[in-house]
Amino acid sequence: MSIYQDFKPSILFLAKFIGLYIVLNVLYGFYLELSKGEADLMTRWVTEQSAEILSWYNNGISTGPKDDLKSVYIFKGERAVLSVYEGCNGLNVMIIFISFLMAYGTISKKMFWFIPAGLLTIHLFNLARIVLLYHVTLSMPDFLYFSHKYLFTAFIYIAVFLSWALWIFKINDK
Repeated sequence: MSIYQDFKPSILFLAKFIGLYIVLNVLYGFYLELSKGEADLMTRWVTEQSAEILSWYNNGISTGPKDDLKSVYIFKGERAVLSVYEGCNGLNVMIIFISFLMAYGTISKKMFWFIPAGLLTIHLFNLARIVLLYHVTLSMPDFLYFSHKYLFTAFIYIAVFLSWALWIFKINDK
């Protein structure tokens, strides 16, 4: 038996994953181009939802465009506390999630409910991440870089990994 035969399933998975990831990222790039130098719709929507959650227990929470217009501030009163950029909207993580599921085996009926459930889970974790970053900015600003770059990024990717594991070991028939 050849090496190709031994690794064929892995090679096909990687090819499907990388191909779909590239296609979806190109489409995402076109989506971002439609924003014409302003914050894209998803970034504004995620920021507004995060501000809405914060307003449940904080007064004076609002959102507004940053000077560069490519990101959106969350304000507490007149103070801009947190800037939410395009990369914070969760779409790239969702692209990775979808690419993995679509590459792992064949399309099944279970994907039609699991993918939206996974996207919703990622979205909710992302909202929680932004709300937590808001609080880190106010209470521990020196910890913001670490929290944003490592801690809460791991938070999102652990949720994605657990969703993949749930798919592989419990839901998918393979």
